[in-house]
Amino acid sequence: MVIAENLVKEFIKTEKEGRKTVKTKFRAVNGISLTALEGKTIGILGPNGAGKTTLLRMIATMMEPTEGRVIHTDENGQPIDDIVKIKSNMGYMSNNTKLYEKFTVREMLTLMGEIYGFTDDYTQERIDVIVKRLNLSEFIDNRIKSLSTGQTQRVSIARCLFADPGLYILDEPTLGLDIMSAAAIVDFMEEEKAAGKTIIYSTHYLEEAERLCDKVVLINRGRVIAEDSPAGLCAATGRDTLRTAFLKCIEDDEMKDRE
Repeated sequence: MVIAENLVKEFIKTEKEGRKTVKTKFRAVNGISLTALEGKTIGILGPNGAGKTTLLRMIATMMEPTEGRVIHTDENGQPIDDIVKIKSNMGYMSNNTKLYEKFTVREMLTLMGEIYGFTDDYTQERIDVIVKRLNLSEFIDNRIKSLSTGQTQRVSIARCLFADPGLYILDEPTLGLDIMSAAAIVDFMEEEKAAGKTIIYSTHYLEEAERLCDKVVLINRGRVIAEDSPAGLCAATGRDTLRTAFLKCIEDDEMKDRE
């Protein structure tokens, strides 16, 4: 389980005012709380600049919050204090994850086994499983720099999957992919959820979120503006789809600021 409590992240913004350079603080994330349970998928939805990536980075321990805290617990619900243990049970992928372009896919996965301290036999076992699950066989021995966008994204997912983590934090994993590549990643997410894994992910594809998510958290300008199951949000807004419910929530939030 992952618990985020009142997360705040402040940054410094530099602007020109005439000949002066003025520095001001702004909150990319402003008091967000959420709980992610085992075997559940949470979708983080919001317009560009809403704070989704910053929120995921704090949950993934990649970024320190200005205020608030993130609690990762073990199978007994006890907080985990060891950062290495937290990260070893997590598969994190951002939409700009960098891979070793000069390596082949097989070489990169073999390196992952060495990093995790796996035996050669177990490393090969994991490679065989991942190649089959993500349909990597056609390009497993190709250099990463020669891969298409969809193939590269599947390799990024393979990196996250390698140690069989209990938690996935994925930032727009299907962004810009063709139908087949996106379908392979969606299938992977469904299989991992069925296996009891926790998934927290952001996406702009609302039909995808409607299919995958047990709960969606809508954020705008760093704040949570709605939180419910896709069906619950549709009912609360009187809309038929998550897409139209999302637009209604954003519209209502913008109207509040104009009042």
